[in-house]
Amino acid sequence: MRTTLLSNLRSPGSGLFFTFLLVLVVILSGTASNVLASSAVKSKLAEKSLLLDVVSVEGLVVAVGERGHVLRSEDSGKSWHQAEVPTRATLTGVFFHDTSLGWAVGHDQVILRTRDGGKNWQQVFSAPEEETPLLDVWFADAEQGYAIGAYGLFLETTDGGDSWTPRWISEDDFHLNKMFLSGQSLYIAAEAGLVYRSDDLGVNWTEMITPYEGSFFGGLALDGAQLMIFGLRGNLFYSDDSGENWTQVESHTESSLTSGVRLKNGNLVVAGLAGTLLISRDEGHSFSPVQQESRQGVSALLQAIDGSVIAVGEFGVKGLPSSMLN
Repeated sequence: MRTTLLSNLRSPGSGLFFTFLLVLVVILSGTASNVLASSAVKSKLAEKSLLLDVVSVEGLVVAVGERGHVLRSEDSGKSWHQAEVPTRATLTGVFFHDTSLGWAVGHDQVILRTRDGGKNWQQVFSAPEEETPLLDVWFADAEQGYAIGAYGLFLETTDGGDSWTPRWISEDDFHLNKMFLSGQSLYIAAEAGLVYRSDDLGVNWTEMITPYEGSFFGGLALDGAQLMIFGLRGNLFYSDDSGENWTQVESHTESSLTSGVRLKNGNLVVAGLAGTLLISRDEGHSFSPVQQESRQGVSALLQAIDGSVIAVGEFGVKGLPSSMLN
């Protein structure tokens, strides 16, 4: 059994961080064959189960999480329906090319594909014997895509997910946590203070050094060459030159930051563990903290087509009131 290096991941405040991190990253052994042999169980409580990622395409919203749960909404999150999914592996990342074609990834290197807007899913890849989870997935178009994960895991497909080929983008085996597009460049938030940038949509990668040596869990695209990166212990950085240089931004929290979104009104929202929400009204130069009473961790958030802000995390899925984010 392989495990992550947790010695430098201790965050003040609670075991909440460890609960979240273990779901995302720790590699479980001894259960892979049973997990892969089963389909996700339909549950009336699926909307309140642990969800780890969410994506929106036009009016469609799809969230994924533990036990192979996939929830979909066609009304911007007002109502949810559980999909038919051929695995009980924890799903950690989801990406949609359009309202029909999408992919999800997770533990046991499971990769799923849907062609009907997330109603039904097909398993196109898995490698439980590797004991290495996938953590995110991103596609440049309907054919060219990447899935990333723990220990430098990087898989590539050029046929829409029918086949996947592993390759290394770094000599290190640090966890590759999240992919996001900013401007014309594709980025990966990784461990050890590293950010990887590709200026050709994933063909070649450049290692970007930051002032921080800990883990980054996500990033946020702004305008042009501007972007933000965030992660462990509330560390939050801003760059106005595509990641060549970074400036630390005061986050007013030591909770780990996991997701960010730019709202239609221009405000930035960064969310994290312990119910942390950070609001910026000046394009990321400063943030004000907002504490949710539940203190439950947020793993991902987005703004739906109708303007509502949807969060997923330990609580399942919920909408965030606009009064909290203005």
